Amino acid sequence: MGRSHCRSCGSTLEQTFVDLGMSPLANSYIKPEQRNRMEPFYPLHVYVCGQCLLVQLEEFTTPHDIFSDYAYFSSFSDSWLAHAKVYVDMIAERFSLSRDSRVVEIASNDGYLLQNFVIRGIPALGVEPAANVAEAAKKRGINTKVAFFGEKTARDIVAEGWAADLIIGNNVLAHVPDLNDFVSGLKLLLRPAGLITMEFPHLLQLMEQNQFDTIYHEHFSYFSFLAVEQVFARHGMKLFDAEELSTHGGSLRIYAAHQDDASKPIGSRAKELRSREETLGFGRHDHYLSFGPQVEATKRKLLSFLISAKQEGKQVVGYGAPAKGNTLLNYCGVRTDFIDYTVDRSPHKQGHFLPGVRIPIYGPERIRETRPDYLLILPWNIREEIMQQMSHIREWGGKFVVPIPEVQVHS
Repeated sequence: MGRSHCRSCGSTLEQTFVDLGMSPLANSYIKPEQRNRMEPFYPLHVYVCGQCLLVQLEEFTTPHDIFSDYAYFSSFSDSWLAHAKVYVDMIAERFSLSRDSRVVEIASNDGYLLQNFVIRGIPALGVEPAANVAEAAKKRGINTKVAFFGEKTARDIVAEGWAADLIIGNNVLAHVPDLNDFVSGLKLLLRPAGLITMEFPHLLQLMEQNQFDTIYHEHFSYFSFLAVEQVFARHGMKLFDAEELSTHGGSLRIYAAHQDDASKPIGSRAKELRSREETLGFGRHDHYLSFGPQVEATKRKLLSFLISAKQEGKQVVGYGAPAKGNTLLNYCGVRTDFIDYTVDRSPHKQGHFLPGVRIPIYGPERIRETRPDYLLILPWNIREEIMQQMSHIREWGGKFVVPIPEVQVHS
């Protein structure tokens, strides 16, 4: 194929940020009857744009392939539900949302967040591309439109009388291949004095904490504050506030408004973050080129640990079947020769196999039955929650292993 172009500014992409080799789609879990079939692998080669410094993957697969029937239901994580409730309480108070307000959430999943507005009597609409997940939201009484968001969907929603005072997008901006169509849709849907909040993994944390496993085909873009500010500015919007969050290993919540909305001046948190990123080098091209060697070193450390454990006759199993775990295991070439199985609380994943590496997924009770020596925590972003839930492995001397930012063993 020819050279790709930046999905934000259109420049030719030439510089590698990190190359993780070939990998399967991270959320395409393998059913037992598919075990003998081949599965597609795509390059997990990440570029940095020489012009606008947006870090991004090429697009090899359509969003329809990934999101039309989706295995991720937000409501299976207790900490994520709590995070959503705290957000709704904060935003409703800060911007005085009421029964007269209109709230639209894009990629609203199973209604895990919007249910908090419904309880408050604030009108809410979800936009969710995965029909199976939207169905779960509708059963909760949450008005949900099954659609991919962009300019066309935004026009439809406005025509239906749903121009928004607040647009929410949690972990969706990074998933959008056509970034300009999406952000243009946000502008169309937003009332003149409305605001947008978006949450996504923060590139600053990804680099500092060595979180290369959060790179997978569903995440098309990896944003610094500086890069995302340019994307919104190109569509006549400003970022007036920013919060750094601990979710997903370190996320950014940006607050956007129309450029000419004088009621939302640019605040100190946004200014401080911009200048900190500039100081750290996020405005300079060379800063991005140090990441690849760091990732290779982490791979060697994880493999060294697993080889030693196996040579000592120890059993290692996984906890969780998150997309990030699939990137980590495929990049490191870790299969059932190192990890016997993994467990997950979600019944949607149990009985399946991890893509690529084909490690089987069981329910958490399997751990008590086999009493492994080591439990490798794949969703390391909720390691505290997992170490609490699984503390009983200490009864037989079991230990926890956290792979990122580098291998650590916790007894």
